[in-house]
Amino acid sequence: MAKIVLIGAGSHKFARRLITDILSYTELRDCTITLMDIDKERLELTASFARKFVTQNRFNTKIEATTNRREALEGANYVINTILVGGETSKINREITTKRWINEGDTVGPLGVFYGSRHVPVILDICHDMEELCPDAWFLNYANPMAIICWAVSDYTRIKNVGLCHSVQHTSSDLAKYIGVPYEEISYWVAGINHMAWFLEFKWRGENAYPLLTQKFNNSANYEGRPDAHYGYPDVVRAEIFKAFGYFVTESSLHMSTYVPYFRKMNRPELFTKYKIRIYDPKPKENEKINQDEELRQLVNSDYQFPIIHSGEYGSIIIHSIETGIPARINANVKNKGLITNLLEGSCVEVPCLVDKKGITPCYVGNLPPQVAALNRTNINVQEMAVRGIVEKDKNKILQSILLDPLTGSLLTIDETREMVNELFKAGAEYVKGYK
Repeated sequence: MAKIVLIGAGSHKFARRLITDILSYTELRDCTITLMDIDKERLELTASFARKFVTQNRFNTKIEATTNRREALEGANYVINTILVGGETSKINREITTKRWINEGDTVGPLGVFYGSRHVPVILDICHDMEELCPDAWFLNYANPMAIICWAVSDYTRIKNVGLCHSVQHTSSDLAKYIGVPYEEISYWVAGINHMAWFLEFKWRGENAYPLLTQKFNNSANYEGRPDAHYGYPDVVRAEIFKAFGYFVTESSLHMSTYVPYFRKMNRPELFTKYKIRIYDPKPKENEKINQDEELRQLVNSDYQFPIIHSGEYGSIIIHSIETGIPARINANVKNKGLITNLLEGSCVEVPCLVDKKGITPCYVGNLPPQVAALNRTNINVQEMAVRGIVEKDKNKILQSILLDPLTGSLLTIDETREMVNELFKAGAEYVKGYK
């Protein structure tokens, strides 16, 4: 049976979800799940949950845990990547960008590019290990910056790979709630790039639902902080993008506000109020993480029965379809080999994919509507230069990638951007050694 490796298993909130998803399928319960993380304490907490979950349900699943990556990868069929490199550096980087009104984002922009500078080298090392130890395995990436990572893996390794995100599932659920219909009655066709993919079709009972969504969005109360949609946050930015460009985008309003130059203006705090954009504060997340650790420990050491509920994440759906041959359709990040014809060939695009016994087959999309393709290109420009800069360890290409970022360019001069980039290099010095 399949060996499924989870790299970065110490992030137990997500690992717990993935493990539950995998074992929600009867056909996968004889598999081996190997958990790997460099943090032994957090790894053991995840492993304790996994063992208890298996024991409670009398599954035949074999649970392994190790801090040795090569040991984990030996003979793997699927490698799921959820690593986070340099958490403390991320906080310092946010302080550097926040004082320049560039705040959120782990996809593009200065924060995304420097996330990539920390993640890409480690992930390429993982994939090179896979080339030796499990060359036929699928690499399922959940780490950000998604497009930069997948682009690098596709160009610089021989490993089969796909990038997975939950923005399509979450946004489709949001849209069903916004128009007030059951989720199972809607259908959609989504394509673009990660965190900026577009609902090219949005249907309710087989009919175009965009007119209904437009009608609903004429009243801002339908999207400003409804507790049952979009995590309960105001969705003003995405509403504005929809009204201006005609298609609904997949990523949250908070992140979308950093991918374009329209919403965050230096010395104009009234725009943050108008568009309901909050400023990032790392303290609640730190406290939440501590509380989550303690909560899981208590649950593992109690009589609590962990439920078997599938979260909708694509990772387990892919594994189930390949192992059983039962087909599924997902949205995933793959190399653009003629899939979206008006985006850069060879870039990383997010498109519908068919999954079955043969693996993952991306679907042809053709041309995106020109206005949304243009928005995608502004972010692809950043991603392309970032990949080259990271792999070649070229400081100037890293600077150029950030100069191409739409939000940064709207806020800072070239000299101001260079000053910020130098600060970011200094803050993450231990992760950017060897750059010239």
